[in-house]
Amino acid sequence: YPKLEEKEEFYKNKIGFSVLASAVLMNILKKQRDAVGLSVFSDSYEYYSPEKGSDRHHRMILNALENLLEKPKAQKTTDTIKFLHQIAEKIHRRSMIILFTDMFQSGNEETLFTALQHLKHNKHKVVLFHVIDTKTELNFDFDNAPRKFIDLETGDEVTIFADNVKDEYEKGVNSYFKKLALTCAQNKIKYIPVGVSDSFDKILTTYLVEKQNFG
Repeated sequence: YPKLEEKEEFYKNKIGFSVLASAVLMNILKKQRDAVGLSVFSDSYEYYSPEKGSDRHHRMILNALENLLEKPKAQKTTDTIKFLHQIAEKIHRRSMIILFTDMFQSGNEETLFTALQHLKHNKHKVVLFHVIDTKTELNFDFDNAPRKFIDLETGDEVTIFADNVKDEYEKGVNSYFKKLALTCAQNKIKYIPVGVSDSFDKILTTYLVEKQNFG
């Protein structure tokens, strides 16, 4: 999401943006001779590879990222909470964890926040890039014709006039994002909201600063 227009760059939606940003950061890590791993999840592990530093390993991970762009996306729920806990336990002590996620998770907010806290387990450094389509997911910027909204994970549909729910929607989303940012700050997780139309400079600058601080 959002659906790409014909000939539009692949990184102008959330999965494409996250894939390209991940690939760029992994190339930097490779040049720094750092080991890197990759976890991709929805309702199950789509892909998992532990941290390694070989050229073969890097090529394998880049291929896995490329596959995310090519294969058709079946409707799946995303069990963020479950896999954040698993990632926290699997990764070697004192690692740097970089997350790209839209943080839209059905269920109790507190269980999600507990999972984020768990990521700090074993002295990990955590950077959360909160990837969204700012125009529609934050600002709810639609014309006021009746529109059908489809949950991409469950397939549930609802038809509404956007203006009828815009204020309530924005209030709810802003409240959730503020709670998320506060939870991250309380747990010393670097929280960076980023839109799919934003420059990648924010990603690179954040990584370089946090990596230097981490040592």
